[in-house]
Amino acid sequence: MSQEQPRRPQEDKQQDKPQPIKYGDVFSVSGDLAKKPIAPQDANMMQTAETMVFGQTQKGGPAAVMQSAATRNERSGLVRHDQATDVGGNEGVTVTETDVPGSRIVTETVGGQVIGQYVQPTPVAQVAAGGFMEQNAITIGEALEASAQTAGDKPIDQSDAAAIQAAEVRATGSNVISPGGLAAMAQSAAAYNAGTLREQDKIKLTDVLSGATAKLPADKAATRQDAEGIASAELRNNLEIGTRPGGVAASVTAAARLNENIKM
Repeated sequence: MSQEQPRRPQEDKQQDKPQPIKYGDVFSVSGDLAKKPIAPQDANMMQTAETMVFGQTQKGGPAAVMQSAATRNERSGLVRHDQATDVGGNEGVTVTETDVPGSRIVTETVGGQVIGQYVQPTPVAQVAAGGFMEQNAITIGEALEASAQTAGDKPIDQSDAAAIQAAEVRATGSNVISPGGLAAMAQSAAAYNAGTLREQDKIKLTDVLSGATAKLPADKAATRQDAEGIASAELRNNLEIGTRPGGVAASVTAAARLNENIKM
């Protein structure tokens, strides 16, 4: 009869040792970053970046979350006050703004991965023929262009290609995939990337979606139904079971919400 091996005191000590709060514990990130403890200098860099864009840190935003986690890690003796992760220190933290008609999209990243995104209405007035002021709705093409800026460095995979195809169908009202169009380019890119090992050689979202409005044979204002259809296409082909922050579905969803606010 086999007997359970007694654990050594050292193993018990390791299991009882407090663990730091890591990026993967509070943000939807992956890879090496998810395993990194949130460090005080990372939080300070994000606070500085937010202040430069917003004029102050955002209540409940990524900088505040990072600061709270870093403070707990430091008080527990798990990180030093002057410590920064190699990901945050080498690859940096950023807060970027993308202007689209009627709004701006603010994206916050650490090491190139999105940890927060805001869509802020910025009314754009246009004089109509009768002298009244009207606000422009955001089109599907414009939402795709926003995605090219917020998640442009991401290599295209099958879920991206499916979402772009759904977006083209919604924008044009036709199920026919145009040769050389956005959907065809995205499908070719996904197939190429699947057989390419080096990340730097892969085709990125920005390569296909930059200038998306001009590449579409027709376009339309993004609606909630459009956003749901595009999100469904992205999810069906995504093993992570979730739309990506700043990705195709997320950008169209943000545009649809803003368009609904315009009508209110």
